[in-house]
Amino acid sequence: MAIAQLITPEKHDLGGFSVYRSLPQPARAMVGPFIFFDHLGPAVFPPGKGVDVRPHPHINLATVTYLFEGSLLHRDSLGIVQEILPGEVNWMTAGKGVVHSARSPDHFRTSESTLHALQIWIALPENYEEINPTFSHHPATDLPQWTTTGTAATLIAGDFQQYTSPVQTFSLMLYLSLLFTENSQFQLPAISEKENIERAVYSVTPGISINGNPLEPHQLAVLAPNEAITLSGRADAKCAVIGGKPLGRRTKYWNFVSSEPARIEQAKKDWQTFTTDPSLSQRFHPVNGETECIPLPKNAKAISSDTPVQPLS
Repeated sequence: MAIAQLITPEKHDLGGFSVYRSLPQPARAMVGPFIFFDHLGPAVFPPGKGVDVRPHPHINLATVTYLFEGSLLHRDSLGIVQEILPGEVNWMTAGKGVVHSARSPDHFRTSESTLHALQIWIALPENYEEINPTFSHHPATDLPQWTTTGTAATLIAGDFQQYTSPVQTFSLMLYLSLLFTENSQFQLPAISEKENIERAVYSVTPGISINGNPLEPHQLAVLAPNEAITLSGRADAKCAVIGGKPLGRRTKYWNFVSSEPARIEQAKKDWQTFTTDPSLSQRFHPVNGETECIPLPKNAKAISSDTPVQPLS
């Protein structure tokens, strides 16, 4: 069987637009190093409206933003201000700690507009968890792009066959975006269990099939090893392929990810200090141009990646 596990995301309403969250889930916390997978929209905003994610912190992870439609403006405590457009990649390595915001640019709000994006977090290997935070932006023209059997492929991060993305990563991983034409296909080679690589396919739109079996929209299909995979789709169908080597146990609490639960407890205290008086914080720093931030949630629960995985029934 090509599919080892099917994950139906939780749907969240973030004040006028929907977000589908596939990872983490009680049935599965991670796929390879991927520990958070959000699908935003497509969301249509009336004039004057847009996304307003206030400044918030991260530790011990990297965030990856990829847009299909629309625009977002990234600001962070490193002093970076960067707009991202469809087909581009923003990669932010949080390392020992960073604060950032994501908002719709002013020009995006002058008329009705649409946002459609994937927001993903990647856990860092233990020896990179506490590195200095960094940010990189990659135009669409810098990413490997090719067409095979009618399917347009973009390698967002990692390696696939002879292609390597320029996006700096810290562990073996794969992140592909695929756009199908009518009856086009894309082949994923078989991977043996000994290679210890996890892979999954996410259906961004309707019209995706795995080895001839339809995949419902917004489903994440974790692939079984030892089997070659044929992805196919109707015209304009989209999917994403993610995967890589597992990194071991990780704990996620709110916006924090770490191999050490004690490190998350420290980050919680650090953020409470920051929100009380930023001048007293030694680990988190303000974002230029921002005057507000998201407080530490009172009822958030920690999720561990060693949660038992429920097999496909």
